[in-house]
Amino acid sequence: MKRIRLVAIIEATTITGPAKNLLQYAQQARLAQDGPTVEVMIVVFQRGSASNLFIETARQSSIPIYPIPETGRFDHTIFKRLQSMVRELKPDLIQGHAVKSHLLIRAAGLHHHAPFIAFHHGYTWPDLRMRVYNQFDLWSLRAATRVITVSQSFRQELIRKGVQADRIDVVHNAIDPNWGARDGNSASTVELRARLGVGAGKSVVLIVGRLSNEKDHRTLLQAIHLLRSSSQGHVNVDPHLLIVGDGAGRRHVEADIRSLGLAGSVTIVGQVNSTEAYYRLADVSVLSSLNEGSPNALLEAMAARVPVVATSVGGIPEIVSNGESALLVEPGNSRAMAQCIAEILTDDKLAHRLTGCAYEAIITHHTPASRASQLTAIYSAATVGPPPVKQQLIHL
Repeated sequence: MKRIRLVAIIEATTITGPAKNLLQYAQQARLAQDGPTVEVMIVVFQRGSASNLFIETARQSSIPIYPIPETGRFDHTIFKRLQSMVRELKPDLIQGHAVKSHLLIRAAGLHHHAPFIAFHHGYTWPDLRMRVYNQFDLWSLRAATRVITVSQSFRQELIRKGVQADRIDVVHNAIDPNWGARDGNSASTVELRARLGVGAGKSVVLIVGRLSNEKDHRTLLQAIHLLRSSSQGHVNVDPHLLIVGDGAGRRHVEADIRSLGLAGSVTIVGQVNSTEAYYRLADVSVLSSLNEGSPNALLEAMAARVPVVATSVGGIPEIVSNGESALLVEPGNSRAMAQCIAEILTDDKLAHRLTGCAYEAIITHHTPASRASQLTAIYSAATVGPPPVKQQLIHL
């Protein structure tokens, strides 16, 4: 059976969406019964000597991981370390996750050693460093043998930016259908609810994701404000919003909470290692994003059988259908979002129908095994094509 050695380069300290999906694939790929097996070796940047959640999770899963010391954001010694790592591991494929890894792979000449698979997760603009990396990404992607992205909308964006359409593959994210059924009991749920300050009789609205502009927490907060006012005209809708996640936009979210008078109705949980317990509390899960690829938060809600209200942006309509497996609204429309949340909270039959269809979509289209099969087929084809012109790695 064919065996492919894949070196994946990623920047991760916690289990973010890209990190979670990489670890998931590494576990699935080595279990392949038919076709080639893929041995995933992860190279990760590490500042300081202390380990972190991503490294520890990989090691606990027996996934080979190779931390590369990094002294700061613009550490030029990274080039030599990456070159040495590639010479040592002798991969059949080199994969970069997101714009920093893409830039370093091309700048260090690693794409001359093995076919380069660029994994595109979308662009964010949290600080100057990421803005610089984003500007260079098109240059980096020109060196890629294949570009994998997570939604058709992202594919179209890449084509508009000049990436050749015939080099782009779309592979949605995936989730274990049993994900939301693990590690919970009623006593722990009651304890967590009390610890978070969610009062008796309160409906729980949940949003999971980093606190940044593109997630548009403001519109959701405005929707919660509308639900608490008499303008909606709904009885028995008394929501408590749980915000799980953290990020550069936290102070803006906190300011909006104060300005809308929602201090007693919103809890910012912060970053957590696992979100399953919070979905067990939730009556409805919301994605208020202005842009999305293949959001893990959406898949988590679907697997946990929590009804979803989401904006009709990016890859979300590729995964769920309005009125069948979720309720979709236009981005920035707080009134429509409030209306949809209220409909789910006051109509048990609607909530049950949405979660049933959503769970069926997970089983049919978004399992880790089906995603792994798609990715392995792409990787196998990339190794069959003409090999890259092997050059001596440049010493920078």
